[in-house]
Amino acid sequence: MSTAGGPAFGVPAAALPVIAVVGPTGSGKSELGLALAQALDGEVINADSMQFYRGMDIGTAKLSMAERRGIPHHLMDFLDVTEDTTVAAFQELARTAMADIRSRGRVPILVGGSGLYNRAALDVLEFPGTDAALRTELEAELESAGFAALHARLAAVDPLSAARINDGKRVVRALEVHRLTGRPFSSFMPEREYFQPAVQIGLDLDRAQLHQRLAARVHTMVGAGLEAEVERLAAHGLREGRTAQRALGYQQFLRVLDGVSTVAQASEETIVSTRQFARRQITWFRADPRVTWLDALGAGLPAAALAAVERATREQR
Repeated sequence: MSTAGGPAFGVPAAALPVIAVVGPTGSGKSELGLALAQALDGEVINADSMQFYRGMDIGTAKLSMAERRGIPHHLMDFLDVTEDTTVAAFQELARTAMADIRSRGRVPILVGGSGLYNRAALDVLEFPGTDAALRTELEAELESAGFAALHARLAAVDPLSAARINDGKRVVRALEVHRLTGRPFSSFMPEREYFQPAVQIGLDLDRAQLHQRLAARVHTMVGAGLEAEVERLAAHGLREGRTAQRALGYQQFLRVLDGVSTVAQASEETIVSTRQFARRQITWFRADPRVTWLDALGAGLPAAALAAVERATREQR
Protein backbone atom coordinates (compact mmCIF):
# COMPACT_ATOMS: atom_id res chain seq x y z
CA MET A 1 0.00 0.00 0.00
CA SER A 2 3.02 2.26 0.46
CA THR A 3 6.75 2.29 0.07
CA ALA A 4 9.14 3.54 2.76
CA GLY A 5 11.02 6.57 1.52
CA GLY A 6 8.43 7.37 -1.18
CA PRO A 7 4.90 8.76 -1.42
CA ALA A 8 2.18 6.86 0.45
CA PHE A 9 -1.31 6.53 -1.03
CA GLY A 10 -0.15 8.74 -3.90
CA VAL A 11 0.60 11.74 -1.67
CA PRO A 12 3.88 13.02 -0.16
CA ALA A 13 4.66 12.41 3.50
CA ALA A 14 3.95 16.05 4.28
CA ALA A 15 0.31 15.49 3.26
CA LEU A 16 -0.19 12.57 5.64
CA PRO A 17 -1.87 13.22 9.00
CA VAL A 18 -0.11 12.75 12.31
CA ILE A 19 -0.77 9.15 13.32
CA ALA A 20 -1.52 8.23 16.93
CA VAL A 21 -1.62 4.61 18.12
CA VAL A 22 -3.67 4.49 21.32
CA GLY A 23 -5.39 2.01 23.61
CA PRO A 24 -4.80 0.13 26.85
CA THR A 25 -1.44 -1.00 28.12
CA GLY A 26 -0.43 -4.42 26.83
CA SER A 27 -2.45 -4.17 23.61
CA GLY A 28 0.51 -4.03 21.23
CA LYS A 29 0.80 -0.30 20.51
CA SER A 30 4.61 -0.30 20.27
CA GLU A 31 4.65 -3.09 17.69
CA LEU A 32 2.00 -1.44 15.52
CA GLY A 33 3.84 1.86 15.77
CA LEU A 34 6.96 0.18 14.41
CA ALA A 35 5.00 -1.43 11.56
CA LEU A 36 3.46 1.90 10.56
CA ALA A 37 6.81 3.67 10.79
CA GLN A 38 8.41 1.10 8.50
CA ALA A 39 5.56 1.25 6.00
CA LEU A 40 5.28 5.04 5.90
CA ASP A 41 8.87 6.12 6.54
CA GLY A 42 7.87 7.48 9.91
CA GLU A 43 9.43 8.22 13.26
CA VAL A 44 7.91 7.47 16.66
CA ILE A 45 7.08 10.02 19.33
CA ASN A 46 6.61 8.39 22.73
CA ALA A 47 3.40 9.29 24.57
CA ASP A 48 3.81 6.91 27.52
CA SER A 49 4.60 9.23 30.44
CA MET A 50 6.56 6.57 32.33
CA GLN A 51 8.88 5.89 29.40
CA PHE A 52 10.16 9.45 29.79
CA TYR A 53 12.38 8.16 32.60
CA ARG A 54 15.91 6.91 32.13
CA GLY A 55 16.41 3.46 33.61
CA MET A 56 12.71 2.62 33.88
CA ASP A 57 12.94 0.02 31.15
CA ILE A 58 11.66 -3.38 32.27
CA GLY A 59 8.65 -2.13 34.21
CA THR A 60 7.47 0.15 31.40
CA ALA A 61 7.99 -2.42 28.60
CA LYS A 62 10.25 0.08 26.88
CA LEU A 63 11.61 -1.15 23.55
CA SER A 64 15.34 -1.77 23.55
CA MET A 65 17.48 -0.10 20.89
CA ALA A 66 17.59 -3.37 18.95
CA GLU A 67 13.80 -3.76 19.14
CA ARG A 68 13.33 -0.28 17.63
CA ARG A 69 14.65 -1.61 14.29
CA GLY A 70 16.62 1.54 13.59
CA ILE A 71 13.49 3.71 13.73
CA PRO A 72 14.09 6.97 15.62
CA HIS A 73 12.11 7.25 18.86
CA HIS A 74 11.60 10.70 20.37
CA LEU A 75 10.79 11.74 23.96
CA MET A 76 12.15 8.64 25.65
CA ASP A 77 14.74 8.68 28.43
CA PHE A 78 14.91 12.44 28.91
CA LEU A 79 14.11 12.61 32.63
CA ASP A 80 15.82 11.34 35.77
CA VAL A 81 13.56 9.50 38.20
CA THR A 82 13.80 12.46 40.60
CA GLU A 83 12.37 14.84 37.98
CA ASP A 84 8.85 15.68 36.88
CA THR A 85 7.31 17.22 33.82
CA THR A 86 3.93 18.66 32.94
CA VAL A 87 1.42 17.97 30.21
CA ALA A 88 1.97 21.51 28.94
CA ALA A 89 5.73 20.90 28.68
CA PHE A 90 5.07 17.63 26.86
CA GLN A 91 2.77 19.42 24.43
CA GLU A 92 5.60 21.76 23.45
CA LEU A 93 8.14 18.95 23.19
CA ALA A 94 5.82 16.75 21.12
CA ARG A 95 4.94 19.50 18.68
CA THR A 96 8.60 20.42 18.30
CA ALA A 97 9.34 16.76 17.53
CA MET A 98 6.49 16.65 15.01
CA ALA A 99 7.84 19.71 13.21
CA ASP A 100 11.35 18.26 13.21
CA ILE A 101 10.14 14.96 11.75
CA ARG A 102 8.10 16.79 9.10
CA SER A 103 11.12 18.91 8.18
CA ARG A 104 12.92 15.73 7.15
CA GLY A 105 10.03 14.55 4.98
CA ARG A 106 8.93 11.85 7.38
CA VAL A 107 5.70 11.03 9.22
CA PRO A 108 5.21 11.60 12.98
CA ILE A 109 3.70 8.58 14.74
CA LEU A 110 2.58 9.14 18.33
CA VAL A 111 2.57 5.92 20.36
CA GLY A 112 1.41 5.52 23.93
CA GLY A 113 -1.52 5.15 26.28
CA SER A 114 -1.23 8.29 28.43
CA GLY A 115 -4.57 9.82 27.46
CA LEU A 116 -4.10 13.46 28.39
CA TYR A 117 -0.61 13.52 26.89
CA ASN A 118 -2.01 12.22 23.60
CA ARG A 119 -4.73 14.83 23.60
CA ALA A 120 -2.26 17.60 24.44
CA ALA A 121 -0.13 16.65 21.44
CA LEU A 122 -3.02 16.25 19.01
CA ASP A 123 -5.67 18.78 19.99
CA VAL A 124 -6.15 22.52 20.29
CA LEU A 125 -5.71 22.67 24.04
CA GLU A 126 -4.51 25.43 26.35
CA PHE A 127 -2.88 24.85 29.72
CA PRO A 128 -3.10 27.27 32.63
CA GLY A 129 0.02 28.14 34.59
CA THR A 130 1.22 26.66 37.86
CA ASP A 131 2.16 28.01 41.27
CA ALA A 132 4.69 25.98 43.24
CA ALA A 133 3.70 27.38 46.63
CA LEU A 134 0.00 26.78 46.04
CA ARG A 135 0.71 23.28 44.73
CA THR A 136 2.71 22.48 47.88
CA GLU A 137 -0.10 23.82 50.06
CA LEU A 138 -2.72 21.68 48.32
CA GLU A 139 -0.51 18.58 48.41
CA ALA A 140 -0.09 19.06 52.17
CA GLU A 141 -3.87 19.29 52.51
CA LEU A 142 -4.24 16.11 50.48
CA GLU A 143 -1.84 14.37 52.85
CA SER A 144 -3.56 15.63 56.01
CA ALA A 145 -7.24 15.76 55.04
CA GLY A 146 -7.30 12.94 52.51
CA PHE A 147 -8.54 12.47 48.96
CA ALA A 148 -12.26 12.49 49.82
CA ALA A 149 -12.11 15.93 51.42
CA LEU A 150 -10.32 17.55 48.49
CA HIS A 151 -12.51 15.74 45.98
CA ALA A 152 -15.61 17.10 47.73
CA ARG A 153 -14.16 20.62 47.55
CA LEU A 154 -13.53 20.16 43.82
CA ALA A 155 -17.08 18.88 43.30
CA ALA A 156 -18.42 22.11 44.80
CA VAL A 157 -16.57 24.35 42.32
CA ASP A 158 -16.12 22.08 39.29
CA PRO A 159 -18.49 19.10 39.23
CA LEU A 160 -17.49 18.13 35.68
CA SER A 161 -13.85 17.67 36.65
CA ALA A 162 -14.80 15.93 39.89
CA ALA A 163 -16.80 13.37 37.94
CA ARG A 164 -13.76 12.56 35.78
CA ILE A 165 -11.02 12.60 38.41
CA ASN A 166 -10.26 9.72 40.76
CA ASP A 167 -6.69 10.33 41.93
CA GLY A 168 -5.10 12.80 44.30
CA LYS A 169 -2.56 14.32 41.92
CA ARG A 170 -5.24 15.42 39.45
CA VAL A 171 -7.53 16.73 42.20
CA VAL A 172 -4.68 18.92 43.41
CA ARG A 173 -4.07 20.20 39.89
CA ALA A 174 -7.76 20.97 39.29
CA LEU A 175 -8.03 22.89 42.58
CA GLU A 176 -4.79 24.73 41.80
CA VAL A 177 -6.15 25.87 38.43
CA HIS A 178 -9.41 27.03 39.97
CA ARG A 179 -7.58 29.03 42.64
CA LEU A 180 -5.23 30.60 40.09
CA THR A 181 -7.70 31.46 37.34
CA GLY A 182 -11.13 31.51 38.92
CA ARG A 183 -12.20 29.15 36.14
CA PRO A 184 -13.10 25.47 36.53
CA PHE A 185 -10.42 23.12 35.27
CA SER A 186 -12.99 21.55 32.96
CA SER A 187 -13.22 24.83 31.02
CA PHE A 188 -9.71 24.21 29.72
CA MET A 189 -10.86 20.98 28.01
CA PRO A 190 -12.80 22.32 25.00
CA GLU A 191 -14.46 20.44 22.16
CA ARG A 192 -12.22 17.95 20.41
CA GLU A 193 -10.39 19.72 17.60
CA TYR A 194 -7.14 18.53 16.08
CA PHE A 195 -4.21 20.94 16.15
CA GLN A 196 -3.26 19.61 12.71
CA PRO A 197 -4.71 16.75 10.62
CA ALA A 198 -4.48 13.52 12.59
CA VAL A 199 -5.78 9.97 12.76
CA GLN A 200 -6.05 7.89 15.90
CA ILE A 201 -5.83 4.09 15.69
CA GLY A 202 -7.17 2.37 18.81
CA LEU A 203 -6.28 -1.22 19.65
CA ASP A 204 -9.19 -3.25 20.93
CA LEU A 205 -9.32 -6.74 22.39
CA ASP A 206 -11.54 -8.89 24.54
CA ARG A 207 -11.30 -7.99 28.24
CA ALA A 208 -10.45 -11.55 29.28
CA GLN A 209 -7.68 -11.73 26.67
CA LEU A 210 -6.33 -8.39 27.83
CA HIS A 211 -6.27 -9.58 31.44
CA GLN A 212 -4.36 -12.71 30.43
CA ARG A 213 -1.84 -10.65 28.46
CA LEU A 214 -1.33 -8.22 31.34
CA ALA A 215 -0.73 -11.02 33.86
CA ALA A 216 1.75 -12.70 31.53
CA ARG A 217 3.46 -9.38 30.90
CA VAL A 218 3.95 -8.68 34.61
CA HIS A 219 5.38 -12.16 35.20
CA THR A 220 7.74 -11.64 32.25
CA MET A 221 8.89 -8.33 33.74
CA VAL A 222 9.53 -9.93 37.11
CA GLY A 223 11.49 -12.72 35.44
CA ALA A 224 13.50 -10.16 33.47
CA GLY A 225 14.71 -8.47 36.66
CA LEU A 226 12.12 -5.85 37.67
CA GLU A 227 13.10 -6.09 41.35
CA ALA A 228 16.76 -5.44 40.53
CA GLU A 229 15.79 -2.51 38.30
CA VAL A 230 13.74 -0.96 41.12
CA GLU A 231 16.61 -1.49 43.56
CA ARG A 232 19.03 0.20 41.17
CA LEU A 233 16.71 3.15 40.62
CA ALA A 234 16.05 3.47 44.36
CA ALA A 235 19.77 4.09 44.76
CA HIS A 236 19.41 6.95 42.26
CA GLY A 237 16.51 8.69 44.00
CA LEU A 238 13.39 6.83 42.84
CA ARG A 239 11.69 7.41 46.19
CA GLU A 240 12.21 11.17 45.83
CA GLY A 241 10.50 11.31 42.44
CA ARG A 242 6.87 12.33 42.92
CA THR A 243 5.75 10.69 39.68
CA ALA A 244 8.28 7.95 38.99
CA GLN A 245 7.90 6.24 42.37
CA ARG A 246 4.16 5.76 41.72
CA ALA A 247 4.64 3.95 38.42
CA LEU A 248 2.99 0.54 38.13
CA GLY A 249 5.31 -2.15 39.39
CA TYR A 250 7.80 0.29 40.87
CA GLN A 251 5.70 1.31 43.86
CA GLN A 252 4.86 -2.33 44.53
CA PHE A 253 8.47 -3.51 44.36
CA LEU A 254 9.71 -0.65 46.52
CA ARG A 255 7.71 -2.36 49.28
CA VAL A 256 9.58 -5.59 48.54
CA LEU A 257 12.84 -3.72 49.07
CA ASP A 258 11.43 -2.41 52.36
CA GLY A 259 10.68 -5.95 53.50
CA VAL A 260 6.94 -5.35 53.86
CA SER A 261 5.91 -7.34 50.79
CA THR A 262 7.06 -10.40 48.89
CA VAL A 263 7.82 -10.76 45.19
CA ALA A 264 4.67 -12.86 44.80
CA GLN A 265 2.51 -10.25 46.57
CA ALA A 266 4.05 -7.39 44.60
CA SER A 267 3.50 -9.25 41.35
CA GLU A 268 -0.17 -9.87 42.08
CA GLU A 269 -0.70 -6.27 43.23
CA THR A 270 0.93 -5.04 40.04
CA ILE A 271 -1.34 -7.23 37.92
CA VAL A 272 -4.44 -5.91 39.68
CA SER A 273 -3.30 -2.27 39.43
CA THR A 274 -2.39 -2.70 35.77
CA ARG A 275 -5.84 -4.10 34.98
CA GLN A 276 -7.43 -1.13 36.73
CA PHE A 277 -5.21 1.26 34.80
CA ALA A 278 -6.08 -0.43 31.50
CA ARG A 279 -9.77 -0.05 32.31
CA ARG A 280 -9.29 3.70 32.86
CA GLN A 281 -7.39 3.97 29.56
CA ILE A 282 -10.20 2.21 27.69
CA THR A 283 -12.75 4.57 29.25
CA TRP A 284 -10.68 7.60 28.23
CA PHE A 285 -10.11 6.60 24.62
CA ARG A 286 -13.63 5.22 24.11
CA ALA A 287 -14.93 8.69 24.95
CA ASP A 288 -13.24 10.08 21.83
CA PRO A 289 -15.44 9.36 18.79
CA ARG A 290 -12.57 10.12 16.42
CA VAL A 291 -10.65 6.94 17.34
CA THR A 292 -10.76 4.15 14.75
CA TRP A 293 -10.81 0.88 16.67
CA LEU A 294 -9.13 -2.22 15.26
CA ASP A 295 -8.73 -5.79 16.51
CA ALA A 296 -5.41 -5.81 18.36
CA LEU A 297 -4.93 -9.52 17.69
CA GLY A 298 -6.14 -9.55 14.10
CA ALA A 299 -3.77 -11.06 11.54
CA GLY A 300 -4.38 -8.13 9.22
CA LEU A 301 -3.81 -5.40 11.81
CA PRO A 302 -0.99 -3.48 10.03
CA ALA A 303 -2.91 -3.48 6.74
CA ALA A 304 -6.11 -2.38 8.49
CA ALA A 305 -4.24 0.44 10.22
CA LEU A 306 -2.72 1.59 6.93
CA ALA A 307 -6.18 1.55 5.35
CA ALA A 308 -7.46 3.76 8.18
CA VAL A 309 -4.60 6.19 7.61
CA GLU A 310 -5.34 6.24 3.88
CA ARG A 311 -9.03 6.99 4.50
CA ALA A 312 -8.17 9.80 6.89
CA THR A 313 -5.66 11.22 4.44
CA ARG A 314 -8.20 11.39 1.65
CA GLU A 315 -10.96 12.78 3.92
CA GLN A 316 -8.75 15.51 5.32
CA ARG A 317 -7.29 16.69 2.02
